[in-house]
Parts: sequence; structure tokens; C-alpha cells
Amino acid sequence: NIKLVGFNDLDAGSLIVVKKITGNYARKISEKAQADVDELSLELKNDAQKSINSSLKIKDKTLNAEVTDINLFYALDKALAKLLKEV
Repeated sequence: NIKLVGFNDLDAGSLIVVKKITGNYARKISEKAQADVDELSLELKNDAQKSINSSLKIKDKTLNAEVTDINLFYALDKALAKLLKEV
């Protein structure tokens, strides 16, 4: 139920960290909403800064968050934290 778009250029170690962070947030979101996540989609735009567009479908609702940061992991954490807060 998790889609990662644009993350193909990352090295294997970074991709593992991205998957762990995303999986942990998906679990937290699921627990908070008391429902399974229908779809969690993350799109990475690799410019000078890392921009992440995130979309969450849960309980017939769609939530979106977009974050830009120099550090990929900070951007990912901020985007997923926004979704968790909105649930």
C-alpha cells in the first residue's frame, strides 16, 4: 500500500532508511486512525533541494502534504509528520 516514486536514484542504504521511516509512519497513522492505510504515496523531486509530495488515502479521505528541504530524510520526516497530524 506504499508507493515510492522517484526514489530509484538513491543508494541502497538510503533507500532502506526511507522504507523504514515510511513504514513506521504508516503504522503510526494506521493506529491513530484505527483503520488500515489504503494508499500512501510519496514522490521525490530531486532538484537542488529535495521536494517530497505525499498523499495518503485512508477512510475515504485523501490528505496531501508537500515539503522541501536540503536533507532528504528531514523532508521525508516532515511530510509524513504532517500527514500523521492531519489524520
